[in-house]
Amino acid sequence: MATVNLSSWVHHSVRKPRSVPGPGSVFGPNRSFLKISPFLLRPKLTVLSVVTREENSSAVHEEKEEDLNFDFMSYMIGKANLVNRALDSAVSLREPVEIHEAMRYSLLAGGKRVRPVLCIAACELVGGEESVSLPAACAVEMIHTMSLIHDDLPCMDNDDLRRGKPTNHKVFGEDVAVLAGDALLSFAFEHLATTQGVSSARVVRAIGELAKAVGSEGLVAGQIVDLSSEGMDQNDVGLELLEYIHVHKTAVLLEAATVLGAIVGGGSDEEIERLRKFARCIGLLFQVVDDILDVTKSSEQLGKTAGKDLIADKLTYPKLMGLEKSKEFAERLMRDAQEQLQGFDSKKVAPLLALANYIAKRQN
Repeated sequence: MATVNLSSWVHHSVRKPRSVPGPGSVFGPNRSFLKISPFLLRPKLTVLSVVTREENSSAVHEEKEEDLNFDFMSYMIGKANLVNRALDSAVSLREPVEIHEAMRYSLLAGGKRVRPVLCIAACELVGGEESVSLPAACAVEMIHTMSLIHDDLPCMDNDDLRRGKPTNHKVFGEDVAVLAGDALLSFAFEHLATTQGVSSARVVRAIGELAKAVGSEGLVAGQIVDLSSEGMDQNDVGLELLEYIHVHKTAVLLEAATVLGAIVGGGSDEEIERLRKFARCIGLLFQVVDDILDVTKSSEQLGKTAGKDLIADKLTYPKLMGLEKSKEFAERLMRDAQEQLQGFDSKKVAPLLALANYIAKRQN
């Protein structure tokens, strides 16, 4: 794994200059940065390096004939429609009307519903019922939508287009957009707490898992490091820093969705951790593919502004690795994800295998 020159990690963009500790770093003598592995902070979540380790072809999951017959598109459409109905019911149009209109505008704007589908599939994989996973699936999608609303704000990524529509603040104003995101965040936990047919201990565990994923060591950590990295000289950074950003900014919610499904579905600790590692891999895969699409597709094809990372001078995998190496990295992540699913029932695991394949090959 490439190393990061953390001692020179200082923000040089138009924002107020400031020194930022690197991922997994602690302040040493004289406030200098001491580098430690970023994953030491969360040792159970460590993913095998997919950059430097040798290929182990014998360990790669081979798709069985029944996997190839799995109707992925019908599965995704059916689950997405189920989730859409559940979200529509959970966040109904009520007083105060303006805030609920803003919440519903972004929450029901479409999208692939990858995170809630992951949650449902993980729940069913470990033996749980679909209905049991719906509150968790919806909660994750509410938080994901919050992150998109806030990410699009002028003070963050300053984007005008999301899912082919004007962003929330363009329609309702920045003040209402901030409040809509806040409301979705808080309601997500309220909704998750309504889970029925699951022990209170597992519901509490799920709430704690989701809270950690969103907080200052999860989604927020990835966002703040991403903001601080804008305009940095790529000679001062490496893949370790980029991985830290995307493990926390992007992969963390995919991971949380999968783990929540396994928790409420009654999965064992061993099953939960294997699914956690699977989700970590496809979470990084999702971002690598996103970075590739950002430089190879148009805004019309993506349904959002293309090339915005290049304009903002953000760290991306193509920027650090080049386009072809980024594609190779995506292939390795896919194989690592498949390895984590070995040993599960081949029919029950088919949706997760197909979903990973979809993430790897998506075009928008």
